[in-house]
Amino acid sequence: MHPKSHGSRLGAQTRMRTAVQRPELTLRCLSMAVQQVLLIRHGETEWSLSGQHTGLSDIPLTENGRRVASQWKPILSERSFALVLTSPLQRARITCELAGLGSQAQTDRDLIEWNYGRYEGLTSRQIRAERPEWMVFRDGCPGGESPEQVGARVDRVIGRIRVAKGDVAVFAHGHVLRVFGARWVGLDATAGSHFLLDTATACVLSAYRGVPAIKRWNAPLLIE
Repeated sequence: MHPKSHGSRLGAQTRMRTAVQRPELTLRCLSMAVQQVLLIRHGETEWSLSGQHTGLSDIPLTENGRRVASQWKPILSERSFALVLTSPLQRARITCELAGLGSQAQTDRDLIEWNYGRYEGLTSRQIRAERPEWMVFRDGCPGGESPEQVGARVDRVIGRIRVAKGDVAVFAHGHVLRVFGARWVGLDATAGSHFLLDTATACVLSAYRGVPAIKRWNAPLLIE
């Protein structure tokens, strides 16, 4: 074999290995025959930037949040989803619409964000000034929801998804989706503390030999 040809082949193999290892979401991540569940956390809001807990408050996306959400459209337009679910809160619903799936989306109130009760609109620093050891996934919120209550909501959504005949897209919020990841693989809702999730990112849930599994988590968008 010509040395140059051999080097080109090695280079191509290296590029292929690098592509497989990249964490970003691409269309290839959604191409397996096993059911794929795409979770998308809504785009940026003023409260996500300031770190304020945004539960039932219906805060709109920022202009940047809208711009990033619209960039999902080229990827998602090439996919076929048997079911599209969205939280009714506008930051998730508008993300879904800008991503091009609004026309087939069904709103599901079980996908609304954690009800933070008295902690709504507060930052973690403000809450911990009163309760230094507080963590939402363990302690819940006074006047709001416990981890078990959020987990029960998520379980109902997972039940809907598992009877769908094909891939599913879900648009929702940071804390409820972290509980979703935990419950998908059979962990308690409190285990959501282990699943960090940024705004405008995606996760792909699936199965490995019939066992619920996570294929991608907190993946940034990459258009190819």
